[in-house]
Amino acid sequence: MIKWALIFCCIAKIAMANDARLLSSYAWSNADDNFGGFSSLHLYEDGKTFLMTTDQGLFFSGVIKRRGSEIIGVGQQKLTQIKDTKGRPVNGKKLSDSEGIAIRSNGRIYVSFERYHRVWTYRDTTSEAAWLPRHPDFKKLQNNSSLEALAIDAKGRLYALPERSGALSKPFPVYRYNGKEWDKSLSIPRRGEFLVVGADFGPDGKFYVLERHFKKPIGVYSRVRRFSLTSSGFTEEETIIASSLNQHDNLEGISVWRDDQDKIRITLVSDDNFNFIQRTELVEYIID
Repeated sequence: MIKWALIFCCIAKIAMANDARLLSSYAWSNADDNFGGFSSLHLYEDGKTFLMTTDQGLFFSGVIKRRGSEIIGVGQQKLTQIKDTKGRPVNGKKLSDSEGIAIRSNGRIYVSFERYHRVWTYRDTTSEAAWLPRHPDFKKLQNNSSLEALAIDAKGRLYALPERSGALSKPFPVYRYNGKEWDKSLSIPRRGEFLVVGADFGPDGKFYVLERHFKKPIGVYSRVRRFSLTSSGFTEEETIIASSLNQHDNLEGISVWRDDQDKIRITLVSDDNFNFIQRTELVEYIID
């Protein structure tokens, strides 16, 4: 156990020294009983305004406050119930477990759900949902491990990834939606026991994938890999963040953006699972 912890710790130091540098880790709290369970994150171009989803079928919006490069608080916090296709609040674990978010440049919102595996789309946070077609695979995904990650590329194409690949040696499928249907021609390699929990296309055009590994019963490791997308698929794989054991809580949401110094930043949020022994964190790295 100690041996593996030391190995991961060393990997983390190398990755952070050479690739992404930790800027800030902010423990975030709110007295609202519905606060927590954050599974996704979208940061708008200002690097402050955000929209998240929770495990209980809520949109959560707000503005990140910083002093210099350090996150010091969150303002303008607002919870909004995610709606179904008839404009009613989603309810029940099967329908409300929202996991991924992606937003087009025109403001249209896409949300992925697990348990009842689907992607719904919204004009805004108060609108009713509209269906996207489902790939045949979606019905066969594992109950609590399905469409964890959504991302949109510069061409407006939507990408969805399940949490599990099905085997340690099996790549993670990447489903791409072209506006009419999903294709399954893309994948990313699986490396060890890490599972996919979030994804985003950065302003550099690269594909960033957030992963986590629960080391029961002692804690969690987090990792971010990035890829280039070419006509040959996802290439030039790099690990740019590899945390040490319990360095962060259960990171599940990722947003990649460019700051006013022209640097790429990676902002992450943790899912506390509404568990008092866990914490909600906003974590931020910079690529020097």
